[in-house]
Amino acid sequence: MKAKIFMNVLIGTALTASLVFSGCSSRADSATAANADTEPESVEVLTSEAVIRPIPSYIEATGNLASDAQSDVAPTVAGKIVAVNFDIGSYVNQGDVLVRLDPRDANIRLEQALSQLEQQRQAAQQADANVEQAIANLRQTQARLGVRDGETFQIKDFSQVRSVTAQLELAERELQRAERLLETGDVSRSTYDQRKSQRDALLGQLDEARSNAAVAIRAINTAQAAVETARAAANGARAAIRTSEAQVAQARKAVSDTTVVSPLSGYVSEKSVEVGEFISPNTPNTKIATIVRTSTLRLKIDIPEQEVGKVATGQGISLQTSAHPERSFAGRVVRIAPSLNQQARTLTVEAEVQNTEGLLKPGQFATVRITQSRPEPAVMIPVSAVRTDGEINRVFLVKDGAAREQLVQLGLLENDMIQVKSGVVEGDVVATSNLNLLRDGILVRR
Repeated sequence: MKAKIFMNVLIGTALTASLVFSGCSSRADSATAANADTEPESVEVLTSEAVIRPIPSYIEATGNLASDAQSDVAPTVAGKIVAVNFDIGSYVNQGDVLVRLDPRDANIRLEQALSQLEQQRQAAQQADANVEQAIANLRQTQARLGVRDGETFQIKDFSQVRSVTAQLELAERELQRAERLLETGDVSRSTYDQRKSQRDALLGQLDEARSNAAVAIRAINTAQAAVETARAAANGARAAIRTSEAQVAQARKAVSDTTVVSPLSGYVSEKSVEVGEFISPNTPNTKIATIVRTSTLRLKIDIPEQEVGKVATGQGISLQTSAHPERSFAGRVVRIAPSLNQQARTLTVEAEVQNTEGLLKPGQFATVRITQSRPEPAVMIPVSAVRTDGEINRVFLVKDGAAREQLVQLGLLENDMIQVKSGVVEGDVVATSNLNLLRDGILVRR
């Protein structure tokens, strides 16, 4: 009985000790947790000071990209397509063959034109030979009559006419003297009759000489007319050659037109033909492709009315697109519309943007900044100091050993520095590392 009571006392004592130890242990753990909550937590960071720097000022606007040049390619002759050498998205150089048409009919017409031209050339050679022969005949006729080129041949100048005329004048004087002597009786009637007979014979010879001269004049005129006729025929033959040459050139062009080439270098944005189709320029909508030049793009910018006075040709611009938000593309203002859009109250300005990498596409929407000539002071901080969550940008200011979260409005990016339009002032110290570990009020060490 005493043993049993002793065992109960031992068990009770053990339980009491166990409860006392358990209570002490719980209080020790609570004390440790309390000490852990009050111990300050800190994050090691790098920092940088916000500074004032002059940066280019700019006008913000929106715009749309368009190709610098675009061409709808269409055939100039009708024909059946026998080859297509492009597809949508293909890059083609100026002069590259896009489509070939069946050239057989055009080649036949060219051969016919060449044959006709050869015939005309042979006819022209014969006409030139006829001209030379007519001129030779004229020279012979002129030589017989002693006439040179440019001289006017008259009947009185004919040698026979001149000779008979001289003899007739002498005979007339002799007859007149014989007539006077006959009246005085110093000459016989037979002598007078002899002088008159001589004069009458010479009159007959003069008429014959004049007839011969008229025949000679007609011969010269006939020879000259033959020369003019031959020359006219030669001119007609040469005109026929020019006509045939024009027909040959037209036929050659028809053969050349069976090959349709690209009028410019660029990308194919539309294809509307296939091998085996028959196309004709007389059919509506006969284009075979659309070529777009994208090496240089036009950016059409809408400038608000209040900013019109700040824009001039030659100003630099930068643009960004949603497809490449991390990239800025440079350009220059080259054209300004003379008037505003009356509905939108905006001025259309065109800039040229080089697109050698092909990252920009016609039709894209762009956010544009037009740089002004005078820079403006701006608060700048390192890009690494900004933490972006969606559309929210924040920085952590370091003040009195703690991080203070601050929402900011950002501006222009310059290399590894970015403009802060609001939220940070000159001299503020911002954290530039371990931003993912920071929260408002957390202690930091540098």
